[in-house]
Amino acid sequence: MSNPLTGEVLLQKVKDLGNMPKEDKARACGYATKTKGGVDRVNMMKFLNALIDAEGIELDGRNKDANGQGGRSASYRIAVQANGNLLIGPAYTKQMDLHPGDEFQITLGRKHIKLTQLNEED
Repeated sequence: MSNPLTGEVLLQKVKDLGNMPKEDKARACGYATKTKGGVDRVNMMKFLNALIDAEGIELDGRNKDANGQGGRSASYRIAVQANGNLLIGPAYTKQMDLHPGDEFQITLGRKHIKLTQLNEED
């Protein structure tokens, strides 16, 4: 299948597949690809997210931007880059309504970092 099923078509297909294992359902709905090595790979996250979208469930309580563009959503996970930096991307700064030049105080904990936004008076 070239395009994975979505919406009502996806929901109906999953219902029709009955008690089949979820990986097989995902495969039957078009959420599987072949790797370069010829191995069948099922993308369960895309399948499950498509099911959630088809059901109309809003998990994070936020809608797309007013202009209809969703963009990348925040995963709330980051990794230290090879140069030792931590990059907090635009999904987070936009959600927090931050702008270039906003300043923060950094407080280091044992396994966490706390950012406290500084006011212009600080």
